[in-house]
Amino acid sequence: MAKIGFIGLGEMGSRIAARLLAAGHVVTGYNRTKSKALELIKAGMLWADTPADAARPSELVFSMVTDVKALHAVTDGPNGIFAGLSAGKVYVDMSTVSPAASCALAERAAAIGVQMLDIPISGAQVTVEEGKATMMAAGDQATFEQIKPVLLAIGPKATYVGANGLALTMKIATNLSLAVQMLAFSEGVLLAEKAGIARETAVEVLTNSVIASPMVKYRGPLILQNPPPAWFDFPKMQKDMLFALELGRTLGVHLPTTAVTNEYLTAGRAMGLGDHDFAVLFTVLARLSGLSEELQPPVPLA
Repeated sequence: MAKIGFIGLGEMGSRIAARLLAAGHVVTGYNRTKSKALELIKAGMLWADTPADAARPSELVFSMVTDVKALHAVTDGPNGIFAGLSAGKVYVDMSTVSPAASCALAERAAAIGVQMLDIPISGAQVTVEEGKATMMAAGDQATFEQIKPVLLAIGPKATYVGANGLALTMKIATNLSLAVQMLAFSEGVLLAEKAGIARETAVEVLTNSVIASPMVKYRGPLILQNPPPAWFDFPKMQKDMLFALELGRTLGVHLPTTAVTNEYLTAGRAMGLGDHDFAVLFTVLARLSGLSEELQPPVPLA
């Protein structure tokens, strides 16, 4: 069993930490808001007052935060993760940030004898809870193999993709397709509905058809009712779409459906839907198609 530090116990991080605890690992956790970690503390997680305090007793340190700004907030300074790291430790960041920002941190880690890997996770809160989320890993391959047994406590598959930053590139390539699929699914439902087919029937047919990816199966039915607390809200999804568009420009890859879908995310935020899960792309398209779609404000996740 490993001694693990986990920094960032939000919607996804808390569920990952819970799986590590359930597997018998010793987890020392930190979160900006301690109240969000109380259930994990009751389950046996040790509490740290700073990211550095979570890192010091740990041989393997994870972080999972919202963006680059939040990542620097937990890594830098006298109370940051790097203040608690020392030679021989392994640092894994699971945040979805720019590959360039992650590579810069990996260089800092290497300078003090620490191997850093970027290992973003593919899945929503529900898939993490069910042990079905998958991971992609980048960095030193030998280090990846060393920690792989710990990763498999989180989900059934962790795939090594190459040098630092490439797992984040793979995650961005994955996430752009989530929003594009949701927009295409919404188009199909709306076309059927306006032709006279009941929305519930259209959803049933499409979620059991050849186009029913895992994402369509678990997010498609959300359009039949007010979505639950946002698994992946508009700003977070748009952050990833903008990363994809930036990479596309850098690499010379044309991303037409990504660009179009990003505009619908912008429209949704203009409609005041930004706090909702990106499944509400359906509502954006429905309103533009002449349907009256009203949503209740989403309830914050615990």
